[in-house]
This record gives sequence, C-alpha cells and structure tokens, in this order.
Amino acid sequence: MAIVPEWSGVELRAFRVAARWSQADLAARLEVSERGIAKAEAAGSRHSLRPITQAMLDDLLRQAPSDVHARLINLLTRDGETTYPVVADPEPDPVLGDHFVKHPRDGKLMVEVTGGIYLAGPEDEPRWEDTFWLDAHPVTGSDYARFIAATGHRAPEHWPDGRCPLDLYTHPVTHVTWHDAAAYANWARKILPTSAQWEKAARGPNGNIWPWGNEHTAAKCNVKETGLGTTSKVSRFQSGISPVYAYDMVGNVWEWTQTPTTSGRHELKGGAWTSPLFTGRPSTSNDADDAMHDNDTGFRCATVGDGPH
Repeated sequence: MAIVPEWSGVELRAFRVAARWSQADLAARLEVSERGIAKAEAAGSRHSLRPITQAMLDDLLRQAPSDVHARLINLLTRDGETTYPVVADPEPDPVLGDHFVKHPRDGKLMVEVTGGIYLAGPEDEPRWEDTFWLDAHPVTGSDYARFIAATGHRAPEHWPDGRCPLDLYTHPVTHVTWHDAAAYANWARKILPTSAQWEKAARGPNGNIWPWGNEHTAAKCNVKETGLGTTSKVSRFQSGISPVYAYDMVGNVWEWTQTPTTSGRHELKGGAWTSPLFTGRPSTSNDADDAMHDNDTGFRCATVGDGPH
C-alpha cells in the first residue's frame, strides 16, 4: 500500500498516470478546474496543494486498487531515481485496521499504548507508564529515504550511491547509529521510546513473557533460529504482534531507545535476526555505544500527549 505524507505536483501527476486518468478525470474527482491540475503538475515539487485537496487525494489513494498503488510506487522510483515522497508502508491485517492511526509527518502507522500499571523487568515489578503512541513497525528503508531527501542526512553505508535498494523498502532500516535514529525522530516530530515504554508495548497490560503470549517459540519472529539469515519485511510476522498491535517487537532488528546506560551508550531492545530468541525477551535489554551501527540494528519512534500530530 502506498502512502503519500505530503502531496505536490509531482505526486499528483504520478497518481493520475498510475490511475490511468486524464487531467479532466482527476479535476472532476477533486472538484477543481482542469487548468488547476495542469498548473500543479507543471510546477512539480514547487507546488504545495491545499489541505482539502490533500485530504481528497488521500481518500482517492486509499480507495484505489492495488495495481494503482504498485504503479504509483514504480513511477516515483523509476530507474532507481526517487524523490521519496511515497512511503510503501505495510498494510495491516484488515481485522486489525481500526487499531492504527497514520502520523501526519512521516505517514507511519502508530498504535496507542494506554496508560496504566504494567509488569517490568525480569522480576515482573509493577510500574506505571502514561499513555503514549508507538510506531506499529520499525522505521523502514522507504521511511528513512524520505527523511534523507527532506534533510540531507547521510545515508546508511550499504545503500548504493546513497539510495535505498528497492528490495529493502519494506525492511527495517539498518546501519543507523543512535544519533541517526534521534535525528529521524526529531524530523518526524517524534521521540525514541524509553526502554520502559518499549517493554510495555511489547508485553501488554498482562505482562506477557513474549509479545504473542508466554509460548517460547521462534516461529513468530525473525531470530537466528528462524533461519532467514537477513532482515525481513516488517509486516511479515503477523502472528507475533504484541497485545497493542505492534509488529516485530522481538527479532528482525535490535531497536534503539532513548534510555541511557552510561555516558555515550543507550539501551537496545528486542533482539534481531542475528541473535538467539532468548536475547529478544522484552524484559531484558542490551546496550551499545551511540556511534555503533550494524546490519541488525534499527529503531522505531513514539509520541506522547494527545496522539500523533
């Protein structure tokens, strides 16, 4: 599924072509003049659409069939060149759809983690955590590429010519330091979750041992025992989601948090595709130097207050 966080003339034209519409067709659907469509397309990225038009385009894109979404992404990534305005965000299981809210800045799906008591740490100590929102999936290559395009931030070292390979668009971004993760969070008007917030989202209100319950199984996540040997799409392991509907809370990549351990080091949570299952148990933590980056380390973001804004 394609999500366009902000529409300009570039995305407008790509969507029209992907949908096989004429300028007159699109103008009628948006209740604007054909001349207005032509003007916006000619101006390209310099033309910012009105909020009401952005909302109408969001609705049209949401209703569009999957082949239109595929063509839109292809048009905006033609020949490996992309402005990265479109986010190939994973489509949640339709049964779970009502549990997700799209963040207006980076377009990522987020889930609410309601305030209350939760069980924390290896000793299951009861603690209070206020309500917050968490990205439903780790930040993907597509998400991070858009951040780079918007800010000029350096790309991960394994991206050819600084561009995200198409086959990694829906995988977690890797080779990011804590500082890289914090910079993305700041751009997205979010924060990195604390270790406590991360654990609560993974274990849920009943204090499950694992996001999916108390069964010790590697079949519900991407860890060493699973045998994939690399990162995976962030929506792949739907049977392993947490009680708050967060994906990949164990396995795939270690995730940076904002909780420091000592000067220049921060906690990592969740284990990774390179690690045995037991290392990803949500009640435990790892830590690393803030400048560390590796092929099994990524992150996701959170917000506090009245929800994503």
